[in-house]
Amino acid sequence: MYSIDTLLEKLYIENNLQKDELAWLIGNISDEEKESLFDYALKTRRRYYGNKVYMRGLIEFSNICRQNCLYCGLRASNSKVERYRLTREEILDCCREGYGLGYRTFVLQSGEDPWYTAERLGDIIRGIKSLFPDTAVTLSIGERSYEEYKELLGAGADRYLLRHEAASRELYEKLHPDMDFDNRINCLKNLKSLGYQVGAGFMVGLPGQTPQHLAEDLCFLKKLEPHMIGIGPFIPHSETPLAGEKGGTVEDTLVMLAIARLLVPDSLMPATTAMGSLHKKGRELALKAGANVVMPNLSPVSVRAKYEIYEGKICTGDEAAHCRHCIEGRIRSAGFEADMGRGDSVRLNTSL
Repeated sequence: MYSIDTLLEKLYIENNLQKDELAWLIGNISDEEKESLFDYALKTRRRYYGNKVYMRGLIEFSNICRQNCLYCGLRASNSKVERYRLTREEILDCCREGYGLGYRTFVLQSGEDPWYTAERLGDIIRGIKSLFPDTAVTLSIGERSYEEYKELLGAGADRYLLRHEAASRELYEKLHPDMDFDNRINCLKNLKSLGYQVGAGFMVGLPGQTPQHLAEDLCFLKKLEPHMIGIGPFIPHSETPLAGEKGGTVEDTLVMLAIARLLVPDSLMPATTAMGSLHKKGRELALKAGANVVMPNLSPVSVRAKYEIYEGKICTGDEAAHCRHCIEGRIRSAGFEADMGRGDSVRLNTSL
């Protein structure tokens, strides 16, 4: 038996717990003790980043995917998806609009679309950097070879988001029957070795996921020490094999966010759209539990609803300007300050 208060204090002071301690904490923390956890996480986030919440302009440029992850609405086997691909000029137009709205980071996200070779993507990245040299480009495009990652970095990419999804080999292989666990982990290692600012993360509430699995995920993040950590709730999609499963909750996700903040205190952590889709104040709650990034959508309104990883996604009909001002207002109302700059990890300015 452990004392929750003792574990929380240790986590706050030492930024570390053992896997069995994390699993016990996750499985036994009370509502009152969660408030103490969130308070520790918020104090830690303020120590590294103050009250700033960094705004990233998200461009979902293709919903075509070669993979068949059991939980994702964009999976290759879903024949009901209306597929799309933005052209180079359409992507640059999104960046032009975003730059005019003040964004200095663009997140290019897609399914694993083989048409977008490293050469084609590199041309797009060089186009963005030529037009807007003071911006950062983040990629979230899945698994690629070491050579492709190197080519994209050379073209000007700054950051790469690749959720590890599950640190448990057994759970990962169950959810990704056609994918290779070792390749996923090696992709993250390759990205770090090349010098990207790297993001990893996982979903909360997946079928079969236990406190032990979640503790394993958190220990993996502690060992990897990514610059960014993305954690969101599992939301079932009706056109996937997990359609009838129970989804994750905002409450459980907040606990994982807060613990991750304490384990990797200088990380950048988004308050995800999925949180806002499950709860009208979900993103604000995430900010108060240690998150410090939001990603308003810059994609053309005509394609937003087609990028349906999960159902019930918010903001699919909003213009880019409305997205920015709406989220900025929410950030202020939660007691934080929106920052439109590049918002690099503070680790880049230290010896870490």
